[in-house]
Amino acid sequence: MTAIDGLSTWLRVRRDADWQRAPVLRRVQPATDGFRAWCEGPVRRRDPVRANRLLTAYTLARAAAAHRCPLDFTLLATWQREVLGAAEAPFRVNDAYAKAGRERYGLTPRTQADFAVCLREAIETELPPAARAARAYLDVAFFHPFTDGNARAAC
Repeated sequence: MTAIDGLSTWLRVRRDADWQRAPVLRRVQPATDGFRAWCEGPVRRRDPVRANRLLTAYTLARAAAAHRCPLDFTLLATWQREVLGAAEAPFRVNDAYAKAGRERYGLTPRTQADFAVCLREAIETELPPAARAARAYLDVAFFHPFTDGNARAAC
C-alpha cells in the first residue's frame, strides 16, 4: 500500500482555495471559553498534568496574540515544549505518517522553509480572520512539523 502524500495534497488545495470568499464572522464575546472548559473538564479528569500543560501553552499563545507576535516555528515550538513537557521541540527530520500509515506528510529540503512562508501568511490582513485561522490550523496539521503532538499544536 502506497501512502497518500497528505502534505502535497494540502498544498494544492491551499493554493487553489478561494480564501477571499471565506465567511466573515462577526466578533462575538463567548459565554464560555470552550478550550479552557475542555481542559478543566474531561482533560483534567483524565490527566491533570496534561491539562495544566495545555492551559499554560494556551496562556502563552493568547499572550503572544495580544502582543501581535508573528506566528513562526520558534513560537510554535515554545508552546509545543510546554504541552509535551519537553526540553526541545525541533522540526521533524523524517516523513511523518498518519491513519495507520495510509497518509504520509513528506519531508523535502524545502519543507521547513515552505512551512515558514505559510505561517507568515497568517498575518495577511486582506484575508478574513476565519480564513487565516483555518489555513494556519491546517498548515500545522499537514506540515506535521513536530514528531509528536501536532494535533495539539494545531489547536
